[in-house]
Amino acid sequence: MKKTQLFITLISLLSLVVASAQVKVSGRVIDAETQKPVPNADVVLPNAAVFTTTNSDGSFYLETEKSDSILEVTANGYDYFETELTTKVTYQFLAVLTPNGEMDSNTAIELGGANLSGKTTKFKKKKENPAYAIMQKVWENRKKNGLKAVPQYEYKEYEKLEFDLNNIDSSLTKRRVFKDLEFIFDNIDTSDVTGKTFLPLFINESIYKVYGRNIPDSKLRKDLMANKNSGFQDNEIMIQTLKNLYKEYDIYDNRLNFFNINFVSPIARDGFAVYDYELTDTINLDGIDCYRIKYFPKRTAEHTFKGDFYITISGYAVKEIVMQSTKTIGVNFVRDIFVSHQYEIVNDSVFYPKRDYIILDMSLLNNKDDSQGMFAMRTVLYEDFDFSQLREDEFYNPRNYDPYHSGAYEKDDDYWTEARPESLSARETGIYEMLDSLQQVPRFQRFVKGVEIIGSGYWNVAKTIDIGDLYSTFGYNKIEGLRLRAGARTYFTPNDMWRTAAYLAYGFRDQQFKYGLEARFMLNKTNRFQFGIGTKRDIEQLGVQLTSSDGIMTRSFASSSIISQGENDKLSHINKTNVYTSIEPFKNFTLRLDGNYQTTRSADPNLFNLNYLWNGYEDDNTIDTNVSLSLIARPGARFSRYGIDRFEHTTNAPSIMLRYTRGFPGLFNSQFNYHKIQLLYTQPILVGSFGRSVISFESGKTFGTVPLPLLSVIPGNESYGQIFGTFSQLDYYEFITDVYATLIVDHHFNGWILGKIPLIKKLKLRELGFLRAAWGDISVKNIGINRSDIQYFAPNDKIYFEYGFGIENIGLGNFRPLRVDFNWRGSYLKLPDARKFGITVGLEFGF
Repeated sequence: MKKTQLFITLISLLSLVVASAQVKVSGRVIDAETQKPVPNADVVLPNAAVFTTTNSDGSFYLETEKSDSILEVTANGYDYFETELTTKVTYQFLAVLTPNGEMDSNTAIELGGANLSGKTTKFKKKKENPAYAIMQKVWENRKKNGLKAVPQYEYKEYEKLEFDLNNIDSSLTKRRVFKDLEFIFDNIDTSDVTGKTFLPLFINESIYKVYGRNIPDSKLRKDLMANKNSGFQDNEIMIQTLKNLYKEYDIYDNRLNFFNINFVSPIARDGFAVYDYELTDTINLDGIDCYRIKYFPKRTAEHTFKGDFYITISGYAVKEIVMQSTKTIGVNFVRDIFVSHQYEIVNDSVFYPKRDYIILDMSLLNNKDDSQGMFAMRTVLYEDFDFSQLREDEFYNPRNYDPYHSGAYEKDDDYWTEARPESLSARETGIYEMLDSLQQVPRFQRFVKGVEIIGSGYWNVAKTIDIGDLYSTFGYNKIEGLRLRAGARTYFTPNDMWRTAAYLAYGFRDQQFKYGLEARFMLNKTNRFQFGIGTKRDIEQLGVQLTSSDGIMTRSFASSSIISQGENDKLSHINKTNVYTSIEPFKNFTLRLDGNYQTTRSADPNLFNLNYLWNGYEDDNTIDTNVSLSLIARPGARFSRYGIDRFEHTTNAPSIMLRYTRGFPGLFNSQFNYHKIQLLYTQPILVGSFGRSVISFESGKTFGTVPLPLLSVIPGNESYGQIFGTFSQLDYYEFITDVYATLIVDHHFNGWILGKIPLIKKLKLRELGFLRAAWGDISVKNIGINRSDIQYFAPNDKIYFEYGFGIENIGLGNFRPLRVDFNWRGSYLKLPDARKFGITVGLEFGF
């Protein structure tokens, strides 16, 4: 949730804040008889060798530094159109095409040796389309192409990231919010892709050295050699959020991941079911003869692109490809995606990347084309390839290189002038100067401060202390009544090697203070060796998660539910002290050792008790001293920052945790001798064009005789909120087990169904389905010592399950955070007070 809050507030910041080409022209192409737009027509400045295709509404934009006064338009079924441009800048140009009644590809224009044509002929069978035979060869040669075909490789990578505020007009520049900031508008420019005016607000440059090998096994190491940004050194939120907008993919994959949504690749094997293709002719690129193939989607409201690509005649490799999303992209906050990939062809079987260029046209309030928003741009250049250098296994260990001690962040201007593969434009150079000046304006500093508070939930004081979490200030439950909480933590930099935190809470009904404090220290940032200690006295709802979280500062949702379906009176008073140490011997693999001392008793024995029979006496206070060893694997996870608290990027990486816990009787008056083993596996999965699933599997077993607080309670949810990992139709403590297995599957269809229904699709609603299942058992010995007012019952004779569907993406404009789930209980329907149906509501900020 907080990561998405960072994204929302970042866009809010950008929404509040000309180096001209020689020729600019924008306009529309329409049919002379029907006055309807002509999509997928070729619009060309022939002397400048620049062209584009019209959008579904017939619109287009062209820009070039070269001089050209001739504009040509061609489309199948229409007469050839040519006109002379009278000015270098022409907006709202209207090209009216006359139908000729011929739907063939005979009419074409020359562009650097290539024939270009308009809309494709409609073939009855895909095998009749000449582009199909070429694509078959591309698919056959797919595995032979790419860096994966060579034993080893090295190259230099230059990356440039940029944020721009777009659709700048005079009304925006005159707003009071920009008082004392008027100088920033001296850097207004026009996009050569969309034609929109924009104001650069941020730029970040990085140079990497990449080492990889494929034989005998796959290894990769990527060293950051240099980094420079536009003056936001203390605001890593902006840099990391921008980086996280881009996902790595292979253009030959059937589906391409944008915003964790699968788009159909134009090179996909099932592309002919989604796209119309047209083979226009051949063109010579960098001395290589290529086929040019245009493509555009057969249907609207699907996650597809339009554009063209070039396939080498010898080898059938992708030489260049341009992808642009359709007007009905159906992604919140995103109006348009423009992607250009260029590749260097070494021979018939080997190619490597040459240049990537991506523009995301984003908007906060709505996706109307004229509303103010922002560009997020990424340019990547690849050079200095070497396929001969052999390296030892140890060399590929990414921990052999530390950018923070290598001087990567301290390169001077002379270094950058020499190292950049292409020079910055005058506009881009001005960004550094403009933002350095902007940092000195108090009004801007205050605004950035406010955005950071909203995004993080913490208010930094004197650059040493964070006050918060502000979002945990208020709470309510039946025991405490209204609950107020104040907290603070040390915060000197985002990469602090140590951090302390504390909180104090007060309940107005029980008139009791609660508190928690912890200190954590990291001694080695390479293997992340760290240790910590903490303690707390608080009231919590137990039994809402099977694999308990580590740490002192966390608090369960059920302890502070303002509105719930039950009484919310089965709360416990806990006194917990934790000491831990952890190390990451391998990348994304952590070993953690915890020592815990905890006493647990009922928060109000008149409402709920946790009594048990021990050594012939009935006791109401559980004392437990245990040690646990956790093995945590996050293969593929990506993190930024190196301090005690890292920033994790959103990925589809799995999370696997195996934990062993040993209870020690007699240690600090502990009463119980037991062993517990637990497994937790969570995995997001993109399922072709059908959406995204999130799967969670948990299992565990407790060996020994223990009271209720040490058993495994199938996690219920008596609130009206949606909490992943819990069962919405179960009450707290409804199922008690000492051996269990649960499976939870949520599948988000991303509008795959509702987006195809007339009228409904205009609402932009998205559907999801879910299934939750649990099995467990409880031993006779554990039942025998129970003296609580909870009757032990386990789902052992059949699996408990619940199911349902939900509607998400509910809201207005781009703000569509609301999700409503309809939950049905599928088994154990005859239990007393069983909740057979329920509705839960949640908030999910995202694309």
